[in-house]
Amino acid sequence: MPSDLAKKKAAKKKEAAKARQRVKKHDDVNGEGELQDGQVNGAVTNGETNGDVAALTKELDEFEMRKMEARAVTGVLASHPNSTDVHISSLSLTFHGQELLSDTSLELNSGRRYGLIGLNGTGKSMLLSAIGHREVPIPEHIDIYHLTREMAPSEKTALQCVMEVDEERIKLEKEAERLAHEDSECEKLMEIYERLEELDADKAEVRASRILFGLGFTPAMQQKKLKDFSGGWRMRVSLARALFIKPFMLLLDEPTNHLDLDACVWLEEELKSFKRILVLISHSQDFLNGVCTNIIHLHQRKLKYYTGNYDQYVKTREELEENQMKRYNWEQDQIAHMKNYIARFGHGSAKLKMVASGLTARVVNDKTLSFYFPPCGKIPPPVIMVQNVSFRYSSDTHFIYKNLEFGIDLDTRVALVGPNGAGKSTLLKLLMGELLPTDGMIRKHSHVKIGRYHQHLTEQLELDLSPLEYMMKCFPEIKEKEEMRKIIGRYGLTGKQQVSPIRNLSDGQKCRVCFAWLAWQNPHMLFLDEPTNHLDIETIDALAEAISEFEGGMMLVSHDFRLIQQVAQEIWVCEKQTITKWNGDILAYKEGSNAVSCMLRGQSWPNG
Repeated sequence: MPSDLAKKKAAKKKEAAKARQRVKKHDDVNGEGELQDGQVNGAVTNGETNGDVAALTKELDEFEMRKMEARAVTGVLASHPNSTDVHISSLSLTFHGQELLSDTSLELNSGRRYGLIGLNGTGKSMLLSAIGHREVPIPEHIDIYHLTREMAPSEKTALQCVMEVDEERIKLEKEAERLAHEDSECEKLMEIYERLEELDADKAEVRASRILFGLGFTPAMQQKKLKDFSGGWRMRVSLARALFIKPFMLLLDEPTNHLDLDACVWLEEELKSFKRILVLISHSQDFLNGVCTNIIHLHQRKLKYYTGNYDQYVKTREELEENQMKRYNWEQDQIAHMKNYIARFGHGSAKLKMVASGLTARVVNDKTLSFYFPPCGKIPPPVIMVQNVSFRYSSDTHFIYKNLEFGIDLDTRVALVGPNGAGKSTLLKLLMGELLPTDGMIRKHSHVKIGRYHQHLTEQLELDLSPLEYMMKCFPEIKEKEEMRKIIGRYGLTGKQQVSPIRNLSDGQKCRVCFAWLAWQNPHMLFLDEPTNHLDIETIDALAEAISEFEGGMMLVSHDFRLIQQVAQEIWVCEKQTITKWNGDILAYKEGSNAVSCMLRGQSWPNG
């Protein structure tokens, strides 16, 4: 007779088989047959019913299960079973037969906040998912919260969704209510009250509201139903739930992707006081610097550990690699002398073999890439003139902008900052002509070409084509495949990736295809709306360098302070229906946001 476990596994496989059939109906599927999280949000914006959204959400769960089935993880718990630290030795991880980690160790200590870094496609998110699903031997007393995607639309309010996540508190409150009527259970009731006090149960709603407010939800928004929010805002609700529950181990994968700069500052302040175990994947060096006490570098299928934040990691790694290369070069020099000795005198080969077995390895650096925006030529100013422009969406009585007056030229290098909903992306759409002003006029030079990068650009890609085929189709004037291969290669897609179906690429690799497509439009102006989402740190640095060398104009919306610092010459604040030039750099803007963040916590700001 099959066991209950075997029956459950068989049922899961059956469900997965059905899910595989259903997924063929959808375009937005990657090589593992996994629906993208954005598709749930797409269903809402396309006017589908809550039932349709629920079905898509269920399929996401099923495809997550399929990923688990395709994953093989082995490891041995090396720390004491009752310890609050987690040490796992002999850790290996494969996905669809591809080895991502090989015989390495996972070391997570209580009170530490780890930044997990590495190139796109090396397996960072896969490792976090394996930990979150307890596919590695983590003791049961360590509870784990893994933030994976946005909340599904529902009739519940944002505040209710955050409150309900605290299952322990809800369970204890119900138990206390039951025991309050039984005199014999007085001692047990006192224990429950003590635990509720630890959980701040009487302040739970205040705490949940504070977290939501820090992430940008006004008191009115906290009472709105989840079905009325976009996917980005529902992602913030998921993040609020993670912060509210205070798990022993918190796993966050790119938590700043849906946040504006102010919310990023607030989150940084919130996480730097996390006292248990935090593992964080982020492309923002500034965020990693502010939050992390340790860095884990996933490199060549091993996990390497560094003490300190991201800047300290860079410094330490450079020093270690410099010493390693000195040792390597000295050893190679000694071997050359020994070989010369053997050639001359005919003995000593046994000693040479013995030495070779313990040699220092050459340093293998991460692959570097070099983004490129081709020369665009000159256009005499003014390139774009905004004259007395006001704008509101037709269904809304509230104006987003009133009486805007400004011009932009090929030497414009502006970062747009401000809270979510203030109209940063709306402004770029107005300048593109995708939206028309309610009042006023936008005049553009007749020959200007604008290239706009935004978070949904990957949705235009033809997933059955390879990057090479897609680019050859978009730019038929480039006849030679080898020439196009060189073009695509500049954006970090090499060899097999160039000829694999786009659906098989990771999110970061799809973004690189979009950048190649955007660059070869040969625009005069770059409008970049959150260009760093899904890119690794090395790619963001390559993008920053390419923007700095670009001879045209640029307007940037980003939550990445470091990118803004590298490429923007001016900061424009979008707020209160207008645009105001900030009279300092982006770090001064961050410091101001930090002061507000501390004020929200009722703390004094260190600088007075």
